[in-house]
Amino acid sequence: MTFIGGAAAFVASEGQLSTELILVLVAILLTAAGANGLTNYRDRDVDARMQRTKNRALPAGRIYPPQKVLPLVVGLIIIGLVLAWRLHPYVFLAGLSGVLAAATWRKKVTCVYPQGTLASCAPVLMGWLAVKPFLGWELLLLCLLITLWLPLHVWNLVVAYREDYLQAGLGYFPISRQVRHTVRILLLFSLLLYAASVSLYFIGGFTWLYLASVNLLGVLMVYAGVRLVISGATRDAWRLYKLSAFPYLGLIFLVMCLDIWLLR
Repeated sequence: MTFIGGAAAFVASEGQLSTELILVLVAILLTAAGANGLTNYRDRDVDARMQRTKNRALPAGRIYPPQKVLPLVVGLIIIGLVLAWRLHPYVFLAGLSGVLAAATWRKKVTCVYPQGTLASCAPVLMGWLAVKPFLGWELLLLCLLITLWLPLHVWNLVVAYREDYLQAGLGYFPISRQVRHTVRILLLFSLLLYAASVSLYFIGGFTWLYLASVNLLGVLMVYAGVRLVISGATRDAWRLYKLSAFPYLGLIFLVMCLDIWLLR
């Protein structure tokens, strides 16, 4: 989250390094860490019932009582938001919105939209608005990219660990649907994500390096989605989950930075 936020700031600055870039990196890092800690605190009961998460510090009881984490978590959020305000009130609002969304995004009651999307877009908004405190088509497409990427990242994990979620008593989408139906929806998101990433080439004024990279990565994502539709296997859902985080999203933002730094 810190990396994609910093990359958004770098793109907004058109490759110029500045103290604002360092400040926004620290602000995103602290705010995201605090928000993640708050989410883990609120989800500790669900995490304790799942094989995948039961060994985390809170559900495993390594931190007891759980309330001991709250001063640190709240402190990180406050410091991060103070730095965000120092950068620009819009950066503060983006960070605060992300924290509030993360605080209400719980495994028991929701899945991705809308809280997860806002929490995931917050780093990009913070980074961009720290440099350019106004909305534009490039920023909107970056947020659309995150919005379309998030289901591929989260839902593939759910498909891979579907039985674990079910035995924990969770039943929201996509757990509530058969795997064969869910993977078709995921393939559609792969195609839409591919289209959004290519659209950034035209709106953002990137060069051949970005275009070649997003075509390669987009084809890989679509291929992985087709493979998952054919097999319906949990191992393929896990592979697509891993592919979606890094290399896909990480390389997309890395290539944006390299494109601006090397070729503009």
